[in-house]
Amino acid sequence: MKNPHQDQFEAQPIGSPERARTADIWRTLYSFRHAGRGLVWALSSQANLRVHLVAGVVVLVAALIFRFSAIEFALLFVCISIVVAAELVNTALEVLIDYAWPERAPMVGRAKDVAAAAVLLAAIGTAVVGILLFGRHLVH
Repeated sequence: MKNPHQDQFEAQPIGSPERARTADIWRTLYSFRHAGRGLVWALSSQANLRVHLVAGVVVLVAALIFRFSAIEFALLFVCISIVVAAELVNTALEVLIDYAWPERAPMVGRAKDVAAAAVLLAAIGTAVVGILLFGRHLVH
């Protein structure tokens, strides 16, 4: 069901003062719809994102089994969220780059490599945090 405010909101140019002032619940809900659609598309098309999410869920379940403290659990959750967010940003950049430059170009490839490196760095950092936290529980 289409809400009555949607047409008015979509008719306003992005970045316009009128659109910025239209802060209501419908606008917020509509933006969540876009985010949800993007997440569903990314999950259906990006194997690495699915791997990160499955690994994150497994780690969080293990943290529950090991009875992590709330702070430890929150730290793991934040780390996993950073990896997933980095993967989503990487995916967005790759989609835009592939659309804008369908031909191969060395600098375009370098930009994609740097975005992938950001995901790798986030994943390594998260793995280190996980090793430290789980190691503490396994040793005791």
